[in-house]
Amino acid sequence: MNTHVHVPRLISDDTTTLPPRAAGSVEPTDTELLDVYSRAVVGVVDSVGPSVVNIGVTRKTRRGEQQGVGSGVIVTPDGYVLTNHHVVQSTTHLTTTHTDGAMHPAEVVGSDAATDLAVIRTRASGLPYAALGDSTRLRVGQLAIAVGNPLGFESSVSAGVVSALGRGMRSEQGRLIDNIIQHTAPLNPGNSGGPLLDSRGHAIGINTAIIASAQGIGFAIPAHTARWVLSQILQHGRVRRGYLGIAGRSRPLDRRLVRALELEQAYALEIMSIQPDGPAARAGLHVGDIVLAVGDETVQHSDNVHRVLGGVPLGTPVILTVLRRISVLKVEVLPVEHTR
Repeated sequence: MNTHVHVPRLISDDTTTLPPRAAGSVEPTDTELLDVYSRAVVGVVDSVGPSVVNIGVTRKTRRGEQQGVGSGVIVTPDGYVLTNHHVVQSTTHLTTTHTDGAMHPAEVVGSDAATDLAVIRTRASGLPYAALGDSTRLRVGQLAIAVGNPLGFESSVSAGVVSALGRGMRSEQGRLIDNIIQHTAPLNPGNSGGPLLDSRGHAIGINTAIIASAQGIGFAIPAHTARWVLSQILQHGRVRRGYLGIAGRSRPLDRRLVRALELEQAYALEIMSIQPDGPAARAGLHVGDIVLAVGDETVQHSDNVHRVLGGVPLGTPVILTVLRRISVLKVEVLPVEHTR
């Protein structure tokens, strides 16, 4: 299935043009600046707002059925919607409500707890949809617009700026999600799964969590992660990740050894256990071996290994640089799919 998403230019060039200034005026007035800002936000919301849906969920609990709400963003005209894993986890019934009031049943296509992302499909076609932007080109300070359904209030909009990049956050599985976008667009429960948009109306992230005690700091999974998860789920119905069959701990390296071997790191991953008949065991790795690098990326803890394996197609071997006693070895390992 072709998942390429294209959206025409969403804001005309005149949205960044200041209105005529008064004679003799040198600097734009506060009113002029506010007008430009407002028109940018309004233009984005008018263009992309119809692609944001309210997701109604029903879950079975020990006390019976429980109702909940979340947000999502349509990314293809045939009804594929990106949202959060925790929004649709363990649901028995899903519906999407659109800005025109239409309500449609929906189903989970695939979900990935490791990135807190999920794809659902609503039973409708010819739908307005949003384009996924290039989150690798974000800059701190640029406009960030959140659209969603906080506290069940549909089609709510908040705006702020990208306040930090490259944050890390643990998923429910404990896996590190890299390059989280931190922003100041106020979020509340129900915003989860809604898009974070730039001034061009591109979805640069999927909002995932807030820290209420931190005065509304918002976080979003970056669009490049969402794009990869979307493609994996549409192709395989799940996210396929490589697995080496090792468990380890981060440990400091002896400074004399670092100098003698001209290593570029102070920490590495010590293998504490190896799964019998797993990829690492078949490759000849031993308990006590210290993994210095996977491919070209140095390893200081297991998160580094997960990051590298997440970008390696299954069936492709990886080269581990391993310290065994005082010898540095190159070991080729063929990862297998992690099925748990």
